[in-house]
Amino acid sequence: MLVRIIGGHGGVSPGFRATSYLIDGKLLIDAGSVASGIQIAEQTLIDNILISHSHLDHITDLAFLADNCFGQKGRPFEIHTVKEVRETIMTHLLNDKIWPDFTKLPNAANPTLRFNDMEAEKEVEIGDYKVTPVAVNHPGPGHGFIIEKKNSCIVFTQDTGPTDRIWELAKTKKNLKAIFTEVSFPNSLMQVAIDSQHHTPSTMEQEIKKMPADVPIFLGHLKPNFQDQLFKEIDMLGSDRVSVLGSDDTSYVF
Repeated sequence: MLVRIIGGHGGVSPGFRATSYLIDGKLLIDAGSVASGIQIAEQTLIDNILISHSHLDHITDLAFLADNCFGQKGRPFEIHTVKEVRETIMTHLLNDKIWPDFTKLPNAANPTLRFNDMEAEKEVEIGDYKVTPVAVNHPGPGHGFIIEKKNSCIVFTQDTGPTDRIWELAKTKKNLKAIFTEVSFPNSLMQVAIDSQHHTPSTMEQEIKKMPADVPIFLGHLKPNFQDQLFKEIDMLGSDRVSVLGSDDTSYVF
């Protein structure tokens, strides 16, 4: 799998894009920056979109993706998420008030966006991939994804605070190649992280102990205003397994 980090940050500012990961150019994880982060010609090649939860920094570019690619694909973007997230997006974003309802445009039979409901821990086949959503500790409600393709498996869980179940399931996967997760706040803002269900370097140090051993860990969702401090505190963990997603538009092959 080729994983492209279109946006890997926990906020938006020049040089910092919100969460959007693109696998093999056609499976998108979250839509925080896909419309602003890649060319429209690349956007039209996306087939399926996984939405982890309904927070704005993970869904905002659904609006602009639909607008950019309207009438150019010949088939809908297939969006996969849990029922609660679908309902929130339809109620508060694609409601013909904040933004047009692209699940009915150009018409209901051939829309620009089409939702497919998922259920936690029920594996679904999406194109070339097997995808298992797993509930994590984050509002929205938040879910991580275990994604498998042939002999490769990757875990994505952004956003989340300390959690357990996704690591239990990840340990059953023999071909796990990488873990993508998050550290949002520095240790000095521990209570903010707890209240918002995010990680600090300190809580991530404990979280790593739950994860499958010897698998590379990529930490994203760093808040732009705390990135320098987070670099220092993550480095102090002294873990050779950990890489920080400090720059957007980078790619990894697994």
